[in-house]
Amino acid sequence: QVQVEESGGGLVQAGDSLRLSCAASGRTFSSGAMGWFRQAPGKEREFVAAISRSGGVVEYADYVKFRFTISRDTARNAVYLRMNSLKPEDTAVYYCAVSTTSMGRRRESYEYWGQGTQVTVSS
Repeated sequence: QVQVEESGGGLVQAGDSLRLSCAASGRTFSSGAMGWFRQAPGKEREFVAAISRSGGVVEYADYVKFRFTISRDTARNAVYLRMNSLKPEDTAVYYCAVSTTSMGRRRESYEYWGQGTQVTVSS
């Protein structure tokens, strides 16, 4: 069994910053890619960012590029999302996802998911 847990969400004002954290634990495994997705009320879950096993390759959705930064601590099976210049449209539940294989932008690429952490950005 693998547990994935996010933290760091909260209520902020437009223009502020937040840092989300995610840690994967449980049965012994070496996570592959790790990623972040988000889901706003009434919308489908969408890709935000992903990082490869080594951390050497990253991908971002266009709507967060140059504002968000994904990083990871491979030894701790942890991934982080630094979010700068937050906008009201960034309001969503943010989910951490873990893949034991390769990285991707599709939800189907990830086997394990956290419960999500709420990020609310007020205008």
